[in-house]
Amino acid sequence: MRQLTLSTVNFDKHHKVTRRGAFLAEMERVVPWRELCAVIEPFYPKPGNGRPPIGLERMLRLHFLQHWFNLSDPAAEEALYESVSMRHFVGIDLGREPVPDETSILNFRHLLERHGLGKALFERVNDYLASCGLKVAGGTIVDATIIAAPSSTKNQAKARDPEMHQTRKGQQWYFGMKLHLGVDSKLKLIHSLLTSAANVHDGTVLGELLHGEETRVYGDQAYRGRQAVIRAHAPQEGLHQPALSLSWCCG
Repeated sequence: MRQLTLSTVNFDKHHKVTRRGAFLAEMERVVPWRELCAVIEPFYPKPGNGRPPIGLERMLRLHFLQHWFNLSDPAAEEALYESVSMRHFVGIDLGREPVPDETSILNFRHLLERHGLGKALFERVNDYLASCGLKVAGGTIVDATIIAAPSSTKNQAKARDPEMHQTRKGQQWYFGMKLHLGVDSKLKLIHSLLTSAANVHDGTVLGELLHGEETRVYGDQAYRGRQAVIRAHAPQEGLHQPALSLSWCCG
């Protein structure tokens, strides 16, 4: 084990375990990191004559942080410099090495996309949770969130990422992708997900977020008028559209 540097030592007199810290400690315990790394390892760069690659598990943990806290590539880099609990979770000691930069984070995400590994990782996590007795029930909450990305064209191709697009939410414009989620209404476990360009309407992918055994489906106004889709993919129930916001409903 490497000796810790002074940058990792906390000299604060007062300390409190935050909700973020408690959540990350729980994820440290329940996520099967070794099994997930084994899925990616055949496709991950090997040490050679050039710059050695960043540790695979470190990049995977960082990738999970992006999804859990809705962080773009540059925001993830900055969050790790600012948050001690995040650095501890990823395994970064600023006294020895810097945080992976946003380009490295982007390249890792593209590697997962290029080899279709996102779905394999997701299924492996769900299988692991099921083996621990956490099974999906009959209700699904559907929602989508925008993953913002820099709109700059200051890259080698002098172009924006073709898989991303611009969209408007409220009075603000965003450039990036959109993450669509199907969440079990009882356990709050994500059982289905997919990504799209940010301008894809939430309701167009509703059918792909349902597992087919739902007796209840909850969504916000973006899913209004999609009863036919629900009947086709989850015939046991129609869409409930609560007057309250989805985020309050999930709390």
